[in-house]
Amino acid sequence: MTDEVILQVKDLRTYFYTDAGVIKAVDGMSFDLHQGETLGIVGESGSGKSVTNLSVIDLIQSPPGKIESGEVLFRGEDIFKMKDEQLREIRGGKIAMIFQDPMSSLNPYLRISTQMIEAIQLHQKLDKKAARAKAIEMLALTGIPAAEERIDSYPHQFSGGMRQRVMIAMGLSCNPDILIADEPTSALDVTIQAQILDLMQDLTKRLGTAVILITHSLGVVAGICDNIVVMYAGRIVEHGATNDIFYDTKHPYTQGLIKSVPRLDRDTSERLFSIEGQPPNVIDLPDCCPFYPRCHKALDVCKRRYPPTTYFSDTHCASCWLYAQESATQSTTGDKAE
Repeated sequence: MTDEVILQVKDLRTYFYTDAGVIKAVDGMSFDLHQGETLGIVGESGSGKSVTNLSVIDLIQSPPGKIESGEVLFRGEDIFKMKDEQLREIRGGKIAMIFQDPMSSLNPYLRISTQMIEAIQLHQKLDKKAARAKAIEMLALTGIPAAEERIDSYPHQFSGGMRQRVMIAMGLSCNPDILIADEPTSALDVTIQAQILDLMQDLTKRLGTAVILITHSLGVVAGICDNIVVMYAGRIVEHGATNDIFYDTKHPYTQGLIKSVPRLDRDTSERLFSIEGQPPNVIDLPDCCPFYPRCHKALDVCKRRYPPTTYFSDTHCASCWLYAQESATQSTTGDKAE
């Protein structure tokens, strides 16, 4: 990882307008991504992880979705102000994305060769022969045996793990600056998950690619990410270096996620910890801490106002009234007066 910031997300807000109300899927997201960095975005389903990254490459379907405000600066240039031609060059060429289900992401009617060569020709400006050679090289690099023969196979002729390797090969074939991986291991067994994560880590380090890894599991990001963003109800509740998140955890939600990860050093007869309750309905959320109904450390002020962000270091912050300077006063004197 270098000091060069290649992606800046500033106060991003993406809302969906439905008959039931306004869904604030992403509500004030801000983070930086450095060259060669692996950033993990963690949270339960519905926390806004995938919508954040679809917003980054301006792929929100409108209607019902709309990017209300914010900036996404790729190497200093706002993606939301780019023309369609520029966006096509960015998507796949400079910022590639691996989607959650490789079977639905690959066209079942087209050979792997057709799908890979088309993308390489579009972004790398190579002729068909050179693009095919590049595709075979990338398939071999991701560990697919007999790549020269398998490149002409159809997606259904590959196992789930091999299809995910194809998606990684496609994503990295155009030498992108950023690779967004949306739950790349969710449909795979534990052994294949470990292989895919090791493969991504090895390839991105070798190619110098920055990675945004979206997952619901802190166990997945523990050994692969430099920094971690924890999301809940469309907002960042904690952000820090991996060591900060695991060894100096601040937010009760992050603490709950860590406690729910199975560990080999625990008594196997112990019941696995789970956070009580369900994630909130994000339609017309009130301006309070959305986690308070599930939080065993909740204060009175949590029920009425969203907490400010408290910085514990240059790299570690959390949004929780437990650490806000005013929390003690407002939760004892001010709240009783009301």
